[in-house]
Amino acid sequence: MSLPLAERLRPNDLDHYIGQKHLIGQNAVLRRMIEAGHISSFILWGPPGVGKTTLARIISNKLDVPFYTLSAIHSGVKEVREVIEKAKNQRFFNSKSPILFIDEIHRFSKSQQDSLLGAVENGTVTLIGATTENPSFEVIRPLLSRCQVYVLKSLEKEDLLELTHRAIETDVELKTKNIQLVESDALLRFSGGDARKLLNILELVTSVEQGEQIIINDEIVTGRLQENPAAYDKGGELHYDIISAFIKSIRGSDPDGAIYWLARMVEGGEDPAFIARRLVISAAEDIGLANPNALLLANACFDSLQKIGWPEGRIILAETTIYLASSAKSNSAYLAIDDALALVRETGNLPVPLHLRNAPTRLMKELDYGKEYKYAHNYENNFVKQEFLPKEISGRKIWTPQNNASEAKIKEHLNRLWKDQ
Repeated sequence: MSLPLAERLRPNDLDHYIGQKHLIGQNAVLRRMIEAGHISSFILWGPPGVGKTTLARIISNKLDVPFYTLSAIHSGVKEVREVIEKAKNQRFFNSKSPILFIDEIHRFSKSQQDSLLGAVENGTVTLIGATTENPSFEVIRPLLSRCQVYVLKSLEKEDLLELTHRAIETDVELKTKNIQLVESDALLRFSGGDARKLLNILELVTSVEQGEQIIINDEIVTGRLQENPAAYDKGGELHYDIISAFIKSIRGSDPDGAIYWLARMVEGGEDPAFIARRLVISAAEDIGLANPNALLLANACFDSLQKIGWPEGRIILAETTIYLASSAKSNSAYLAIDDALALVRETGNLPVPLHLRNAPTRLMKELDYGKEYKYAHNYENNFVKQEFLPKEISGRKIWTPQNNASEAKIKEHLNRLWKDQ
């Protein structure tokens, strides 16, 4: 069976590597290190499909050292220790350190990252980590302090077009076909700066089209992708369509729809942290005060993912998704802050009433700062009526409770306190 186009076209040297000129162009920092034959541990941070794995393999080939690779999705502490032991056994005298490449290192738990520290510090391995997430947040500080961080960028239009033409003209299979690239906008748009995605789309289109000449234009590319929903697009339009369907299913109280779209994202390799962040937003925006526990659970989900990692993290996401989809809904807090912001923009910087101001100095006390403030805890039921808005908007109602059991209790409580107000 033939290798995928992306694998067939993977370059073996820096001269055929496309993109990242700021790192591997002539006289760039990483290229100078590689050509000098000595590198220290580093982390490659950038979006998917920009050449992180390819660059690590090229470095290994150039330095002629053993190359070990681990995926944070499938490897645990046991696998890390086994690789480190192999690396120790392959070191002879003053030979260069083997390279340990860890893909998606941000998905390693703290204990998994801890298990790397000793081997990186004493030079048993040279670590090259790849991550799509900011390593400042996702990599433990002791490990991060032992690594340089290099930022990779999404491929530019010129890079993607160069890659497309190289594939059509040099690939062992594509060059036997009469392929005419008539339009490239859809191809570039759906690839989202991801070289692997670009090549996958190109392979999909050229494998389906028949005839003596294969035409590639925007209509054909769009049509083929719509016919192939499994071609999940993490960086392009389908990425945003699926997360939109996911959130709207939660908002619409349909746990079946929500869990289906979650599965689509999990199966498509979506970043779990991205999903968890959207769950936190949904808990506040769509469920809100109708069930305040939803935000607590969503936050716990986000924190647990950082500790547990993948693949078990999918269960945590599923539990939170079903809970949020099944909860009562309210967007009263969301509407209230937007109404308050509109009011602030309309009325400007209204002065804070004197009785609400602090009076840390004698002069401020003489100016009656805080003079008429009533301390609520000194009154029955820890409440006393007083004005908390600037006089220009006194009595203005901003938050309106909605029709659900939780906010009905809040409304009843406030009515008891404020009575006719």
